[in-house]
Order: sequence, then structure tokens, then C-alpha cells
Amino acid sequence: MTTPPPPPPGNYPPPPPPPPGGGYNPPPPPPGGGYPPPPAPQGGYAPPPVGGGGLPPEAYTPWPTRALAWLIDWVPFLILTGIGFACLSLMQKVETVCITDDSGLDLGEFCATGNNGPSGLGWTLGILLPLIGLAFVLWNCGMKQGTTGSSIGKGIMKFKIVGEATGQPIGVGMSLARELIYVVAYFVCGIVWLVAVLFPLWDPKRQTLVDKLIKTVALPI
Repeated sequence: MTTPPPPPPGNYPPPPPPPPGGGYNPPPPPPGGGYPPPPAPQGGYAPPPVGGGGLPPEAYTPWPTRALAWLIDWVPFLILTGIGFACLSLMQKVETVCITDDSGLDLGEFCATGNNGPSGLGWTLGILLPLIGLAFVLWNCGMKQGTTGSSIGKGIMKFKIVGEATGQPIGVGMSLARELIYVVAYFVCGIVWLVAVLFPLWDPKRQTLVDKLIKTVALPI
């Protein structure tokens, strides 16, 4: 009499004895009681790329939302720089110069008061405040956006900048390079800058020209 094989591990019942005269004997279940993964479907729906390359246009962040986020991000820098320039213009050193008539006509003393350039405090605030604003931009649009995908403005407007192929934040260096391209384009040619930032209005992925160059997309959070 044949001794039946020991039961397999897990919660499966023992396999049935082989049929008389041979025939197909099904393989034992996998160890540990787990089920094998289902086979990959042949054809059918394929999910879009990680970065959202197969999404419809309405799935990307619209241009008005991106424009508001840009304003939120850059308003602190613009305000601090404007105050700094105002300090240079308004905080002036005032000097009075007097000349005494010695021609013998006894005309007395003539005095004139005038500005002699920004005061020390004016120079200090005029340089320090724009530098503080620049440091804020570098942190906000470089470090914060590069590591999390969202600057302060983009976080408020609920979207992020990610790599088109990876769907992940692009890193501090690439994020800073992205902002620098915008700034250089603005000062070199305002028309090119305007076309670049308005490009999401008609682009299927709502990308700016800089997005296409850096290969980034704006996706809702």
C-alpha cells in the first residue's frame, strides 16, 4: 500500500491521488499558501506614463492657475525690491553750503541746500532688501519646488511641477535652471518670454516653452 504524500505547507488540502493508469497530475500549490500573480493582459488598456504623458489636456493645470501661482511666488521679491529702490531715492544726504560775500559790497552770506546722494541707511536698505527677496526666490522656486514639486504659490493653487517622464520633482538644480531661463528670456526678448509663458493656452499638455525644454509638466495635487 502506497503511503500518501505529506500535506503541502499553507492551508491547502492534500492533492488528490494520481489517476489510475497515468494521466495529468496538476502541479502542487505554491509554498506559503500564496497565489501566483495573474498573467499580464494581452492587449487592452495600457495605463498612461508616470508623468502623465497620455492624459487629456484638461488633466493638466490650466494657465490662469499657473499665472496666479507665479504672482504669489514673485510678489514678495517685487515688493522688497521696490522698497529698496524707494529707500535709495528718498533717503538722501542733505547738505547745506554757505558762501560769504567778500567782494566789499557787503552782500552777506548765501546758503544753498541740496541732496548729496543716498544716505548710509538708504544704501543699506537699497541693497539688503533686494538680496533678501532674491534669497526668498532661490529657496522657494529652487529648493522647495525642486524637492517637493510645489513652491508656495503652486502649493496654494494646488499643483506641482514634475518631470514629464517620471512624475517626480525635478531637483533643486533643474528647478533653478528652469526659473533662470524665464528671467533671461524676459530681459533678452520680452516677446519671446511672452510667447513662452502663454504657450499653455493652446498646447495639448498645457506646457510653456520652458516646460518643453526642461521636459516638465504641471499636474494638480
